[in-house]
Parts: sequence; structure tokens; C-alpha cells
Amino acid sequence: MYRQSKVGEGKGWLCGVGVSEKQEGRWSAGTSPVAGREYERGFENGMGGRVWNSCTCTKYYTTYECSPPVSSTTEATLTLNSFQEGGDGGSESACDGSFHSDDTAVVALSTGWFNGGSRCGNFITINGNGRSVQAMVVDECDSNMGCDEEHAYQPPCRNNIVDASKAVWEALDVSEVNQGELEITWSDA
Repeated sequence: MYRQSKVGEGKGWLCGVGVSEKQEGRWSAGTSPVAGREYERGFENGMGGRVWNSCTCTKYYTTYECSPPVSSTTEATLTLNSFQEGGDGGSESACDGSFHSDDTAVVALSTGWFNGGSRCGNFITINGNGRSVQAMVVDECDSNMGCDEEHAYQPPCRNNIVDASKAVWEALDVSEVNQGELEITWSDA
């Protein structure tokens, strides 16, 4: 079990913290405070899309240090991210310090699955929408921090996120209008 608690607030700012408690020995929420800036939900990101998870001053954000165990059919939520310069991914990818084209099948994994970069450069297999695709791990979808410039003012990722480029979504044959979140399974390739 985990709780959310307010640790500070100012005009246009909110801090949230997740309190760490184990849940059946699988994962726990983290304890890092997260300062949020007020941004409109669904603002245009400059690439023809909308950022639906931007930070807001009226919401608490839970942080995580761990993710569910990885198996041959690890359940996750696929989210859409642009790893290009100026994209909604924020800064360069953690694995190689580079930006990546939206036409390349790349992903960022939640902090626990990223595991300090141990999957950097490795491929994972993603199954969803009746199809599968392999994508290279190039970044962390930070589950501990967010709501700052480095994280493109997006909240911390949940602990079960595979944040994928447009190329991954296209390989799974998900129409552009339906891209955003999709329940998937994944495994190390």
C-alpha cells in the first residue's frame, strides 16, 4: 500500500510525495518529493500532438522506485513519447545522450525496469493489438522525479510504463487517433 501526501505548496507549485510501503513483496512507492508547475492538461506540444500528462497544481503525484517483476509476459501500459530533439521526451536519452527519430523503434522503461541502465541498448519485444515489435531501450521513464524542465514538465511515470516512439505504435498497427495508452505485454528479446 502507498499514500500520497502534500509536502509543500506555493502559487502555481505543488509538491507531492509517495510514502514507501511494500505490497506483497513486489514493489513499493518511493519517497522522492516531486515539485509540480502548473500547466494546462492537454496543451499542444508543438509536434501536432497533445501532452496529456503534464503537471498540474491540483494533483498529487506518486513516485516509485520499483516495478513489477519482468517475465516472458510482463504486463505494462504503452505510452507515446517523442525522443526527437524538441519532442515531449525532454532531454537527450539517458543511455546514449542522443535524441532519436520518431521513425525508429525505441522505448523508455519505468525506473524499476530501467534498472540503472542495465537494459540500455538492449531490445525488448512488445506485444499488443494482436501484433509484436522489437524496440531498443534508450531511456528511463523516470518514476522518481518529474514536473521540471528536464522531464518536459511531465509527472513521474507510473511503475509499469513502456514509453514508446511513434514507430512502435505504427508497428503495432495502432491508428494515430488511438495512440496514447495501450495495455501490452513485453519481455527482454
